[in-house]
Amino acid sequence: MIDPVIFTIGGFSLRWYGVIVMVGVIVGSLMVERVLKRNGENSDTIWDALIWVLPIGILGARLWFVINATLGGDPRYANDPAEIFKVWNGGLHIFGGLLLGGAALIFYLNKNKLDAWLFLDAAGPAMLVGQAIGRIANFINQELYGPPTTLPWGIPISAQHRLVQFQDLIKYPVETTRFHPTFAYEMLWNFAAAGLLLWIWRRYEKEIKPGTIFAGWLLLAGIGRAWIEFFRPDQPKIADLGISYSAVVSGLMAITGAVILMARYKAINLQVAEDWEEEYQISTQSKPQAETEEIIEMPAAPRVKKVSKATTKSVEVKKASTSKTTTKTPAPKKKPAPRTKKSSE
Repeated sequence: MIDPVIFTIGGFSLRWYGVIVMVGVIVGSLMVERVLKRNGENSDTIWDALIWVLPIGILGARLWFVINATLGGDPRYANDPAEIFKVWNGGLHIFGGLLLGGAALIFYLNKNKLDAWLFLDAAGPAMLVGQAIGRIANFINQELYGPPTTLPWGIPISAQHRLVQFQDLIKYPVETTRFHPTFAYEMLWNFAAAGLLLWIWRRYEKEIKPGTIFAGWLLLAGIGRAWIEFFRPDQPKIADLGISYSAVVSGLMAITGAVILMARYKAINLQVAEDWEEEYQISTQSKPQAETEEIIEMPAAPRVKKVSKATTKSVEVKKASTSKTTTKTPAPKKKPAPRTKKSSE
């Protein structure tokens, strides 16, 4: 198996978990940036939004994970509260990140008067891809796996990473026991769902309405996660129902996505949907200056024909040579009139 620690310097350890999660965040953000740019919005806003969304989203993801694990009977965080802050050891839950990170994003968009539908549509496929990349870290940490299986793609799990119900090494020998790679199932589902949503957006770009891709993300992500939850023995179950809390949340996501889609295309009537815009509202800061400012045309100044220096010099030389070669012709002298001789009588 791969060592979860890349290297250690002094008391600092760089772990694959943190590196891979950040790669997922960056790739997802670049996808959002590209969508914003294609739709004429200022693409830099996604990086400004991350200043709010990222830390709050990580906080929400960690808190949800800790609460979920405690409900499932994990005593670590109750016995040692300092473990709550050790995020680098793994333990983030996507639902907590979506809840608090989504709230931070909506706050940022409203504060800066940006179109929420555009950003949510752009974020849908990006979150699927980012989460799929992050699932690689689960493989390295040997976590979020399923029950034992005899399928050829089952993976080994070392004794120290076994769930309580699989720690009997006589019943579940390390050498021969394999487990469902549920993180890989979710990773493949997310990549496929992201590809489908992006294809739909490109194929029907002029027909689909704002919010369609976001609703599609809710629907597909919810269905996929609800299906994965049936392979997750580590998730706490609701008493008397036999299903996990995460499965319930996933189902609610899928239902919400379906309702938004039906309301968007008038399959059902919702009062709140009457105010939804039919096109993305691009912020005025992103529009060309010609569209946002009145242009005042000034009368054109008369054009003056420029004479080159070479032409001026040639004219001057020509004048000078003409003045030198031209001689002044003297005026003709008048001849005296002939004198008349007088005759005598």
